[in-house]
Amino acid sequence: MARVQDAYRQSSEFAKQNAADAAERIAPAAQHTRDVAAERLLQARGWSAPRLEQAAQYVEAELAPRVSSLLSDAASYVEPEPPARRGRKFILLAVATVAAAGVVGVLLTRRSAQSDPLFEEPVADSATAVDADGTVRPAP
Repeated sequence: MARVQDAYRQSSEFAKQNAADAAERIAPAAQHTRDVAAERLLQARGWSAPRLEQAAQYVEAELAPRVSSLLSDAASYVEPEPPARRGRKFILLAVATVAAAGVVGVLLTRRSAQSDPLFEEPVADSATAVDADGTVRPAP
C-alpha cells in the first residue's frame, strides 16, 4: 500500500509540474488571443453600429407605419358589431306613453268639466259681475 501512495504522490507532483510548465508556455499565446479578440470586437461594433442605426431609421420611418396600419385594419375586422342601444328606444317609448296618458287625462278632464256643474263658467246677470280671474261679485 505504501508503494501505491508513493506512486500517487509522484504522479500528482509530475502533473502539477507539467501543468505549471504548460501554463507558462500558453500564457503569452492566451494574452495575444485576448488582444486580437478585443480588437476584432471593436471592429465588429464599428461595422454594425451604422447598420443598426440605418435599420432603426427604416423601421421608424417606413415599416412601423405599415405595420400600424395593418394592425388597425385587422382590429377593425376582428372587432364585433356594437350591440343595439335599446336604452334610447325604451326612453322614447316611455316619453310617448307619458305624453299619451297626459293627452287622455286632459281630454277626460274637459269632458267631465262639460258635464259637471261645478266646472261650469259662472253666468253673469245684471246683478253680478265676473272678474278676469273668474270670481263672481255683486254688480256696483
